[in-house]
Amino acid sequence: MSRAFRVDHAVQSWRAERARAAGYTAEVTPYTGYGSTSWVRVLGRVLLAKRSPEQRKDTPTGARGWRSFVSVPVANAEVSVHIGERSFEIHADRSGLIDETVDVDLEPGWRRIGLSSEGSDVATALVFIVDPQTTFGVVSDIDDTIMVTALPRPLLAAWHSFVVNEHARATTPGMPVLYERLTSRHPGAPLIYLSTGAWNVAPTLTRFLSRNLYPAGALLLTDWGPTADRLFRSGRQHKRGSLERFAREFPQINDGQHDESIYHDFVAQHPDHVRAVCIRQLTPGEAVLAGSNWRGHASSSDSPVPWIYAADGAGLADRLENIGLLESAPQQPEVEA
Repeated sequence: MSRAFRVDHAVQSWRAERARAAGYTAEVTPYTGYGSTSWVRVLGRVLLAKRSPEQRKDTPTGARGWRSFVSVPVANAEVSVHIGERSFEIHADRSGLIDETVDVDLEPGWRRIGLSSEGSDVATALVFIVDPQTTFGVVSDIDDTIMVTALPRPLLAAWHSFVVNEHARATTPGMPVLYERLTSRHPGAPLIYLSTGAWNVAPTLTRFLSRNLYPAGALLLTDWGPTADRLFRSGRQHKRGSLERFAREFPQINDGQHDESIYHDFVAQHPDHVRAVCIRQLTPGEAVLAGSNWRGHASSSDSPVPWIYAADGAGLADRLENIGLLESAPQQPEVEA
């Protein structure tokens, strides 16, 4: 495993040298972050690019997924963070990923911060500042929850990640409306999209969320590739670690969650942090593509929180209405012919 880690490091260093020799320079790709009134989690990535400022404004969409995986990261880049009148110096990791927490004093709501590296143009990142009085939040899976992907089968996962055009990705019926109703019912609630997908696809996922009218929220993805002790990073460990961190950062928030086995363990350990668990069931056809057995589900009788199952957002909304987490949707008036 350590040999694979060293080889990967050598290859990335060689690619960076070649790119810089060809005139590529650093630029920051900002990701949506979050925080409280006293700190902000800054997310982004430093990559090498050879484009003019005008070209950067016209980033093409609709590209095949593989294009997201050929970018060259800037390892251990020094990053300047501009928040209001204050500036901070932080560092990216060996993959160019920015994931640092800085102490600030901000009002709740959406705020903008600036990120730059090696004299690059300042990139603007959105961050959602959670009000200390907020007690409700949503942590959502992505694959086969808000987006139909059928990812467990490796060949299909590769097909969707590297080949499929981003505009060909389908949203799960009813989920954008459900999330909009949840955030409207609970104003100020943070929304976190949690996935084992690679940070490479964060811009694509952000455009998908916007195009399909999902409420804005932070993306928490992972970095592909070997580590010092593993050939591939653990997706389950990433999700568990993210949930534990969220519980520490916002101990007052009870959150709705979407992932069965991992969140079952989280509920058992932190029952006071979960208001409900919502599981979007695969249809029989999707289950076949995903390489799993379709079966019905029933709420665990010994669980301290409700477990809700449905095939789409409308079904989940109906069940959330029944337990009081959503208000009943207004009835459409009948129109006489």
